Amino acid sequence: MKFTRRDFIKTAGATSAVGMMGFPYLAFGGGKKVVVVGGGVGGGTTAKYIRLMDPSIEVTLIEPNENYYTCFLSNEVLSGERKLDSLKFEYSGLAKRGVKVVHDTATGIDATSKKVKTAGGKEYRFDRCVVSPGVDLVWDKIEGYDEKVAETVPHAWKSGRQTATLREQIKTMDDGGTVIIAAPPNPFRCPPGPYERASQIALYFKQHKPKSKILILDNKQAFSKQGLFTKGWKKLYGYGTSTSMIEWRPGPDNAVVEVKASDKMVVTDFGDEVKGAVINVIPPQVAGKIAHESGLVDGKGWCPVNQKTFESTMQPGVHVIGDSCIAGKMPKSGYAANSQAKVCAAAIVALLSGKEPGVPAYVNTCYSIIGKDYGVSVAAVYQLGADGTIGTVEGSGGLTPADATPEALAREVQYAYSWFSNITYDIFG
Repeated sequence: MKFTRRDFIKTAGATSAVGMMGFPYLAFGGGKKVVVVGGGVGGGTTAKYIRLMDPSIEVTLIEPNENYYTCFLSNEVLSGERKLDSLKFEYSGLAKRGVKVVHDTATGIDATSKKVKTAGGKEYRFDRCVVSPGVDLVWDKIEGYDEKVAETVPHAWKSGRQTATLREQIKTMDDGGTVIIAAPPNPFRCPPGPYERASQIALYFKQHKPKSKILILDNKQAFSKQGLFTKGWKKLYGYGTSTSMIEWRPGPDNAVVEVKASDKMVVTDFGDEVKGAVINVIPPQVAGKIAHESGLVDGKGWCPVNQKTFESTMQPGVHVIGDSCIAGKMPKSGYAANSQAKVCAAAIVALLSGKEPGVPAYVNTCYSIIGKDYGVSVAAVYQLGADGTIGTVEGSGGLTPADATPEALAREVQYAYSWFSNITYDIFG
């Protein structure tokens, strides 16, 4: 059956991989314990859905922060189109579902003794553990850039305080200045993110600082949804002209290799020194810290898993989902993490009851808001191949058409807002 992009959009949001599979495992066993490390999209969804599928399973969620700020739609904070607090979610909804929420930092996962240790000195036993730690930023790949420098030269790639810092710098810079965005190499969280960020900053400049511009210094020769972005930039921001608000310089020569924070300057791989009024450096990324400390990563810094169940191939009984895991053709996105979480939850409920996990399906969609009433998206359905890796279903999903009408582009923005409401309720509600 062909699954069209229109059909996909209709189901995006609360509909998920588990929605396609149904809830085949309900209340099989008692006394089983699952510990989930990381309370973001992946961890929150897994904790909730295990409880929904089998309320007899005790689920403990370990997360240091009392609130979670979504990365998706955070670029709208930079344009002033959205308040940061609209991205903030608490864990009371999960607690009402019977999830034991512990605000502490996991410091180690022992797959042999089946225990998670925390900075608070506690130990939590598990029959199965789920790790969803997001990404860690690699500080030693760009000279002169580290966690301390990032306090004034923000990455804003983890939503919250950094987002607010970058917004304030953009708001207070003089008109006529340049915002430099240093885009990271693949793979990284949210592939279209740097380019949506440029779009949202340009939207702000167009209204408030018309002499200013954004310069994207990239590590790559191409980027996600490039044709759709550049078309939008041409229409809205004069891309390709002498007065363009956005300039993109492809890699590898234009990759940022050094930051001179005191001079508000970056140095490219070619040796060019470029000054900016505001500098936004998005560093290379690897799996979150706890994954490294617990022996879950390979030589490239990511977590290999059985892509049917997301169980680690390095530490049995421990599952890794979201940005940290290697998931075939699936991108590192919020919706991908949500989909993987439901597949993982169903697999864990089955395994704890002595059942064979079902054959999963996975979905993803990603919206990018380029300007006022101008949105684009990419969507896909995925399936497990004969080789055990996740691939796309032929004919599924797709991109916003290149010839989309203004009305269709405006609808994409409304789809994005609806998706945001649906997925955040699906995770935390």
